[in-house]
Amino acid sequence: MRRQICFALLSTLTLALTAAAADTTTVGWKKSLILDITTTQTAYSDSWVGGEAGSLNWVSNLSGTAEKQAAPWLNYRSILKLSFGQTVTQDDSTKRWSKPKKSTDLIDWDNLGRLTLHSFVDPYLAFRLESQFAFKLSEVKTVYLSPIKLTESFGIARMFYSGGKTDVVISRFGFAFRQIITDQLVTGSTTETKSITTNDGGIESVTDVQLTLNERLIYTSKLGLFKAVFFSEKDKFAGTPQTDDWKAIDINWENSVTAQLSKIITTKFYTQLLYDKQISRRGRIKETLGIGFLFKLI
Repeated sequence: MRRQICFALLSTLTLALTAAAADTTTVGWKKSLILDITTTQTAYSDSWVGGEAGSLNWVSNLSGTAEKQAAPWLNYRSILKLSFGQTVTQDDSTKRWSKPKKSTDLIDWDNLGRLTLHSFVDPYLAFRLESQFAFKLSEVKTVYLSPIKLTESFGIARMFYSGGKTDVVISRFGFAFRQIITDQLVTGSTTETKSITTNDGGIESVTDVQLTLNERLIYTSKLGLFKAVFFSEKDKFAGTPQTDDWKAIDINWENSVTAQLSKIITTKFYTQLLYDKQISRRGRIKETLGIGFLFKLI
């Protein structure tokens, strides 16, 4: 049921963004929907010597933004990011190709409603859904839309800059509740799964930046910080070295620079810094650089 709900929500938002592009009567919406596909491929014949191995990598990203001043006192902004990519590698001795392995997988839907009271800060309510399309639990079992992280938050927000079609610099600070729903294998089974739900709550800070530096260069950034003050599973870690790990500040910092080389040719540089002490005591860094095709649907 939760997967059906998530698919319905994502499908509804995507269809709404696409329909808005064709609706000339829509007034007040600032919207954008961009699809880009990047790929890299190398291959070697069976007679090739030198130890090199071929590879094929592709990544597809869909980024959508919709914002409207629904009333003089209410502003609504929704951001959807979908990414999926795979890598295939060639054995350096047999030259046989492997099965596709997932290299990128992201579902991120962030919704923000602000009470625009024309004061220094605005009260806000926000809802965010984070997940991935597929996750391989074992060689014979793959689950979909797992884990799912749902975040409901409220607090105060400050719009530092707003201009152009979707350019914005906005920060918000408040209290957030999170639910993480995860599929796990039943002990002793490679196919049977069970659903585990954990809950926590704490202080949240989110800063969104999207700037059109010139007609061909776009910079986007999202910095999220979360400090838990309660955790539903804390008793499970009592007396272990991980007793207080859930209290550490979680960090999720994404940055991307997109340069449009021609009408449809683009290059994109993306970095992400993740820190969650419950998962790893070290920060995790992801970096991608690719050249591909970009389509501005809206």
